[in-house]
Amino acid sequence: MATPLHRSIAGELRHRIRSGALPVGEFLPSEAQLCEEFSASRGPVRQALAALRDEGLIGGGQGKRAAVLDAVPSQPFESFLSFTRRAELTGYTPGQRLQEIALRRPEPEIGAALQVDPDDLAVQLIRLRLLDGRPAMLERMTYVEAVGRPLISADLDSGSIYALLTEQGVDLHSARHTFDAIPADPLDAKLLEVPEGTPLLRERRLTTDSHGTPIEWSDDRYRSDVATVTVTNTRSSRTAML
Repeated sequence: MATPLHRSIAGELRHRIRSGALPVGEFLPSEAQLCEEFSASRGPVRQALAALRDEGLIGGGQGKRAAVLDAVPSQPFESFLSFTRRAELTGYTPGQRLQEIALRRPEPEIGAALQVDPDDLAVQLIRLRLLDGRPAMLERMTYVEAVGRPLISADLDSGSIYALLTEQGVDLHSARHTFDAIPADPLDAKLLEVPEGTPLLRERRLTTDSHGTPIEWSDDRYRSDVATVTVTNTRSSRTAML
């Protein structure tokens, strides 16, 4: 299946921004110039520019010339679930390397979050995530035993765990995300290839099923030079005025 034209345009512009051919502060070519370069109508060009704005790469719009704001695409918070899917949407080639997986009793704080008894077992894994072959994020994931057991025999270097669980009918309904900054510990430093103590963006995530029952607890640590997060808020007319 051919890649839609707007994605091809967005991909090429992302490449120019990441490579420095379009540095931060530089204006992008005008819509008319982009239409001519890519033999496209204004529709696909505007879709491409809208995607780059959503990723925080460019500013402008509403009659203002688009300018480069950043060289690292941001991950929209509302889609902050599948690393693989986010990578593909922002023009990266995702990858992963499983470091370990085991069936064990989780730490007390994780067990409490998952609402399991102290003697219950859970499936825990550590996996390094890559963007274009570069270390980007280190996952520390814990699943309740019933959900996680199939992962022990699965090929977790082949793609998204979420896609695998969804295919198996696991009810991944909602997630609560907590973000903070944390210094890289020795394991982070080794696998993410940064000096120990380097600030990392940490996302702690509790995933529940449609009945509110916890399924997964994850501690994901991102290199801030290759992964950022953006949140867009829109005030509703129904919002109470204080």
